[in-house]
Amino acid sequence: MTTDPAPATSVAAVPSPAGPTDSSAAVTTAAPATDKSTASSTGATVQFVGLRRTFGATTALDGLDLTVNPGELLALLGPSGCGKTTALRMLAGFETPDSGQVLVDGEDVTRIPAHRRDAGMVFQSYSLFPHLNARDNVAFGLKMRKTGKAERHRRADELLELVGLPTHGDRYPHQLSGGQQQRIALARALALQPRVLLLDEPLSALDAKVRLNLREEIRRLQQELGITTLFVTHDQEEALSMADRVAVMHAGRMEQCDTPAELYARPATAFVAEFVGTMNRMPGALAADGQTVELLGQRLPVDSAAAELRGEVDVLARPENVLVTAGGGQGAVVTGTTFLGASTRLTVQLPDGTTVKADLSTHDAAALPAGTGVTVSLPERPVLVDAKR
Repeated sequence: MTTDPAPATSVAAVPSPAGPTDSSAAVTTAAPATDKSTASSTGATVQFVGLRRTFGATTALDGLDLTVNPGELLALLGPSGCGKTTALRMLAGFETPDSGQVLVDGEDVTRIPAHRRDAGMVFQSYSLFPHLNARDNVAFGLKMRKTGKAERHRRADELLELVGLPTHGDRYPHQLSGGQQQRIALARALALQPRVLLLDEPLSALDAKVRLNLREEIRRLQQELGITTLFVTHDQEEALSMADRVAVMHAGRMEQCDTPAELYARPATAFVAEFVGTMNRMPGALAADGQTVELLGQRLPVDSAAAELRGEVDVLARPENVLVTAGGGQGAVVTGTTFLGASTRLTVQLPDGTTVKADLSTHDAAALPAGTGVTVSLPERPVLVDAKR
């Protein structure tokens, strides 16, 4: 493979095995060189303002407004087709919105080419140059910027140390594991010391144990460098464990952006409630004013006004919030148990046939084996309701 000479601000892109497409390469883009330390970067403020993008009849983004704070790791979380990768590619400069703006530290970069955006990007496919060793892969962008050989090798060795591979500089991609290759791709994205780091599902091709270790390593590096990072994933566990804040996307819109704890404990919509963590749907009857709901003999306040709903609804409750006690005339029955260590998940069938999951301490669950008649209730606090399914 040959690479044509490029100007100092050119994109350092790596073609994927399937072909030279932007979306399957690990790419580093950078502005003109500055004298920044490899060990610390100044995070930028990133703003999406009213971003809209359509592809034919499909609306990928429908008026996205979002701010990423300096030094923050923000995850864009959602199912396939929700618009999260489109938003990331707009920040990288690979997509142009139909309307709206992308701002970096207040500067409108919406129409600025990718190679001038001072952003480092890592995609799912690490796609390292097979004919270059790890050190030269890391230093590739520096070479495109005409950095001297000694300096780029020094910088590459610093980054190899940073990502935990100081002795792997002379190894070629085929001599590296998948996790090691992704570390090299990450080091290459950091080589030009970008103000913004963009990660498009970089861990999805790795096995579970490597994925867990590498997400901890990425988080450590991000915090150490203080670099503003936008991380795209459809994996809720990755998002909740790594991010300072998570923006949940659905059908081109942002449903909620909050800390992981707030998203889990106080979801703003039924979609967020069910996408983030496990959620039960239990039958209820909404009062005419939409302020309270009756279920299983209880009357509970509604978490937010449900003026558009009437009559029968679904009440949403997480397994750890479902209370199960032995006996009672409710007619609910335990149909199964799953041991989870300190807790055990009970599967309970309500009288109308609805199946509910409840997490109890393993000690308490031991007294409620399959076949036990039980009473199911919820704590006396506001609940989220949704249209009945």
